[in-house]
Amino acid sequence: MILELHRPEALNALNVELANAVLSAVRAIERERGVRAVVLCAAGRAFGVGGDLQAMQSGEASDVARRLIEPLHEAVRCLAQMDAPVIAALHGAVAGGSLSLALACDLAIAAEGTRFNLAYASVGASCDVNGSWALPRIVGLRKAMEIALLSDTIDATEALRLGLVNRVVPEDALRQEALALAQRLVEGPTLAYGRLKRLLRSSFDRDLSQQLDEERDAFIASSKTRDFAEGIQAFLEKRTARFNGT
Repeated sequence: MILELHRPEALNALNVELANAVLSAVRAIERERGVRAVVLCAAGRAFGVGGDLQAMQSGEASDVARRLIEPLHEAVRCLAQMDAPVIAALHGAVAGGSLSLALACDLAIAAEGTRFNLAYASVGASCDVNGSWALPRIVGLRKAMEIALLSDTIDATEALRLGLVNRVVPEDALRQEALALAQRLVEGPTLAYGRLKRLLRSSFDRDLSQQLDEERDAFIASSKTRDFAEGIQAFLEKRTARFNGT
């Protein structure tokens, strides 16, 4: 499933209309049975330059901010909870709320030449769209402080080194590489992927004993699936498993 941000004339700046469209699309993906991987990408020259500052200037900033943030936050919650892995395919500028949205994805691929900037502090704002939650978990607290407070631009090579993205590919191969990775995940055990996602995301919020209990319960639930039975059978027969996501 491809979820494409489509406001290219504004470099995919996040306004209220686009935020609501993202939430509607994510909810539709949740409802659609059989979705086993999602690619989040964007049309035009940039993945996204963050929140639409002109919209905030033209209206009551706090009201616009609330109407923009709330649907995006709900979309992030949905993406985190869905079983299907979510891949961000990033190019051009990835800044502010657009970067935070990309950080909400499970995996990320960037085109060569992509530029990243958290950018909030440069306009006198703090983070939204999960940026303050995801960033220190990905790069560590000290580096997250530097990225957030200084608002320096990070190139794709540095983003890869820091773990902000998993791969950097030639720009003309970005969509192809993202879809190839998605296809690999489509052929995997979707319910197990969902349990793995939730275990990893919640691991920082539990002590060891609690996490061990969660791991036990998730493994036992996985052991009741058709995919687990197929995985065991394939292993014993020394062949590639044919998972169907159930």
